[in-house]
Amino acid sequence: MAGPGDNTRGKPKPNADSDLFKRSVSACMRAIAGDREFEITFAKDRPAFAGNTARLPEPPRKPTATDLSVTRGLGDSMALRRACHDMRLHTRLAPEGRQARAIYDAVEQARVEAIGARAMRGVSDNIAEMLEDKYAKANLAEVTDRADAPLEEAVALMVRERLTGRAAPRSGAKMVDLWRGFVEDKAGPDLDGLLDKLDDQDAFARLVRDMLVSMEMADELGDDDQSEEDDQDSDEQPEGEDRNEETGETDSGSDDSQAEEQDASSDEEQSGETEAVDSDTDEMADEDLDAETPGEARRPNDPLGDLPRQLDYKVFSTAFDETVGAEELCDQEELDRLRAFLDKQLANLAGVVGRLANRLQRRLMAQQNRAWDFDLEEGYLDPARLVRIILDPMQPLSYKQERDTNFRDTVVTLLLDNSGSMRGRPITVAATCADILARTLERCGVSVEILGFTTRAWKGGQSREKWLKDGKPASPGRLNDLRHIIYKSADAPWRRARRNLGLMMREGLLKENIDGEALLWAHQRLIARPEQRRILMMISDGAPVDDSTLSVNPGNYLERHLRAVIDLIETRSPVELIAIGIGHDVTRYYRRAVTIVDAEELAGAMTEQLAALFGEEQARDQRMRRAS
Repeated sequence: MAGPGDNTRGKPKPNADSDLFKRSVSACMRAIAGDREFEITFAKDRPAFAGNTARLPEPPRKPTATDLSVTRGLGDSMALRRACHDMRLHTRLAPEGRQARAIYDAVEQARVEAIGARAMRGVSDNIAEMLEDKYAKANLAEVTDRADAPLEEAVALMVRERLTGRAAPRSGAKMVDLWRGFVEDKAGPDLDGLLDKLDDQDAFARLVRDMLVSMEMADELGDDDQSEEDDQDSDEQPEGEDRNEETGETDSGSDDSQAEEQDASSDEEQSGETEAVDSDTDEMADEDLDAETPGEARRPNDPLGDLPRQLDYKVFSTAFDETVGAEELCDQEELDRLRAFLDKQLANLAGVVGRLANRLQRRLMAQQNRAWDFDLEEGYLDPARLVRIILDPMQPLSYKQERDTNFRDTVVTLLLDNSGSMRGRPITVAATCADILARTLERCGVSVEILGFTTRAWKGGQSREKWLKDGKPASPGRLNDLRHIIYKSADAPWRRARRNLGLMMREGLLKENIDGEALLWAHQRLIARPEQRRILMMISDGAPVDDSTLSVNPGNYLERHLRAVIDLIETRSPVELIAIGIGHDVTRYYRRAVTIVDAEELAGAMTEQLAALFGEEQARDQRMRRAS
């Protein structure tokens, strides 16, 4: 007869069950993706997919069957994206307009999921559970107004119906019903033709473009054959998703719809028929530089001095822009309180960042060891070469001289995205990493500047009000009030600027992000510095987004400007530009860049990138000495 405890004999512990589930999901994802190197992690954070790494939510301690199915569905969706999606092709045919691009992206995701759902019943059920959970969490189950029902999601579910034969999930059914009549009336035949193109991404994407034309979005498409340069840029991306692949929820910063917008400009457009920038932009550049670097003369050989004449970019008004020190935005007492809050939030992370910073410091200090130049005509007599005199008295005496490494003559600027989508953990981690790295580099004799960029208001601020009063002139260009923040100038010691970083914790500070102008501003400050070597590190979690500007200009207006600024800095400036994308693949913009899945990896990425740069400099010096 069985004893009282026999019913639990051999039953795995909860942790063992969780580990087994994770291993099972990871193995299935690698099998579906056809990639043994596919890296899958689990964390108590939102799902994300970038490059060759996927992050899934940590299962609850007592998961329900639905919890497990949703996690499997997220994993299946990401794995299918990895296996069946060609990012280069997707980007080449992508529309320019914001709404058209959102539909194009959502329908492509429906395509890759349908491929797996048609082949494997289990995958179909998992994805159905995942979608049910997705729209329930987005509060779309009871939506009654089209304004609250995302068109791209409705179209994607209608495409899914056509491709798999499965009805829309209950939580998304009302959203689909609100748009079904409109979409069927405008593009019904295009929808019906998608199934025949399911396995041909190129043909499928072109048919989706035709569908967008039928839905009266032809003006958002742009050219369907982008330049060779754009193809080459896309080749440099890691295969797979180039943004947060949050299959389970929508990005709060609205960066998802913008993050992959294709830059339709080519070299010909940049150097050919372009509009001149407002003279306000020239004045803004000069005024900013003069105001921010008192006592320093502007270098006459500014590599981007003629930049405004090369960009098709306008600024409606600079009257409401501001460049301010962090201490000017709130009083000292509040800064102290915010800094204390930052320290409290990151008590655990600070230890990890500190260890990485110490590792960076050791690597830099090791490079400070004095080296010697040999075979000189003057200096210290080199006794090791005296044997040559004994063997041949006609040989001249040989001297040596001590030499310091030159990386001390360096300035590093950390440019932090202060947009709304960075709110929470990302901005907290970014502030702490910047703080500790500044202290570390200062110990090594490297000057550090910490800057932030955002806007003064949502939806345009005073610039938009002025535009409305002026009668809404067409194509106004950038239509919001910039706010550029100096948290720590390059000449300020860390101890004096430390509390300024607490400002990033202030409620309401983080708004929109206009990356191109921020990059120019940081670059101009660096060019005016006396150091021989200048490094600019951009830290961002998305493409430039400003609703006011994009509502009255082409959908890729800000992204196109960012690309042009990056290209000019990378090809014409002595400033070394590197970028770190948080959950967003910035390799499609920057030549030297790295993408991390979540903010927790930021400290390691920053220290490794800086260490690599200094290592490159040391290796280059050694090669030059050997050559000479």
